[in-house]
Amino acid sequence: MKSKLFISFLLLLVVTPAFGQLLSDKTGLVNRLDVKTGGYTFEVETVANFDIQDFEFDEEQKRLTLYISSSLENNLGEVYLPQTLLSGNLTFYINGQEYFPTIKPNDNISFITLNFTGSGDNTIEIIGTGYLQGLNQTSIPIENELPDKGGGCLIATATYGSELAPQVQQLRELRDNSLLQTASGTSFMNSFNAFYYSFSPTIADWERENPAFKEFVKITLTPMISSLSILNYVDMDSEASVLGYGISLILLNIGMYFVAPAIVIVGICLRFNNRITIRESFNNKSNKQRHSINT
Repeated sequence: MKSKLFISFLLLLVVTPAFGQLLSDKTGLVNRLDVKTGGYTFEVETVANFDIQDFEFDEEQKRLTLYISSSLENNLGEVYLPQTLLSGNLTFYINGQEYFPTIKPNDNISFITLNFTGSGDNTIEIIGTGYLQGLNQTSIPIENELPDKGGGCLIATATYGSELAPQVQQLRELRDNSLLQTASGTSFMNSFNAFYYSFSPTIADWERENPAFKEFVKITLTPMISSLSILNYVDMDSEASVLGYGISLILLNIGMYFVAPAIVIVGICLRFNNRITIRESFNNKSNKQRHSINT
């Protein structure tokens, strides 16, 4: 069973989804907030080193208020805000003072990076200029207009200790800023997620239980993440580019993780067999010489 799961783990070496389920790591607390408004329910997700105690939404003011509690002075977090809930020019306030976070929007979600100081209780307000944009107001209310993010990168999060780790964020940005922007990339991620989550919880549990195995996984993941960094220097703005670079990376990782080790193993086996053959030949020659002397 373990060998089967291990083989499955090695097959993930193409790309990993990066939104996370809750792992009890104090530096990567995950909160999923169901915001109900206008007959719809939207999921707002936060990943942070602080906890969300409560929240409220004012549809008239187009304002989402988060009530947080932090035991640390330096607070770091990310908010994934559906564009269909709040969009346009976003304004932020922390404890009543205007704040200017880093925002990376795409067609579906605004990625908001928070970095501020202040332990204890704090209030974060997010105010938009657009509300329920892109929804058919005459349609039947739906749940979670936010597209399925495919769950979390359990293995990478367990390996690097937090969903805020640079390696995990790199995987997240690759998936959501590149792959999910095309039909072929989205189709791939849907198929990959079904496969990935069949074994990733078990691998993540093994990592938390066995530090040595965790280090082994980290060493194993490093070449794959390094190869994915190539995509930071190319344009993946079309179906053809996604397929081309995707197939190239698949072949590259297959070469690194399977072909190269296989060549090394075969070479070692051949060298070992040659040594045995030479030794047997030498022994046979020695035996013949002894037999000739005795006779």
